[in-house]
Amino acid sequence: MSIAEFQALIARIYGEKDGARGTAGTFMWFAEEVGELSRALRRGQRQNLEEEFADVLAWLATLASMHGVDLESAAAHKYADGCPRCHAAPCACHEPVAGHGMPPAAGAAPASGAALAPGVASASGRSARPPSTSS
Repeated sequence: MSIAEFQALIARIYGEKDGARGTAGTFMWFAEEVGELSRALRRGQRQNLEEEFADVLAWLATLASMHGVDLESAAAHKYADGCPRCHAAPCACHEPVAGHGMPPAAGAAPASGAALAPGVASASGRSARPPSTSS
């Protein structure tokens, strides 16, 4: 299945519900799925990784569709000549050092005071696609 075919499939399945939820609500679900992917990457569980990558891709496709962006065309246009910055493949750009625009290395201690906001709970164990907020 191509990226365009996948985007169209997700639009057919969820487009009406996602449109009713709006960009802000849909983006929050996308961000939550990225968090679940982060957790799956840390744990290294293959089945969970595949599920979370698929969920992130589905929510990204939803957001793109809601804003009239063809993901396949956008990606092909931006990366057709290699790295958008240096135009090389593989990329020859100098990488920033951790702490200067880069996240800390895996296993590094979080920044002082870093914690989940009060009332933020894990979404594990529930459906990747939430029920629509429309009635």
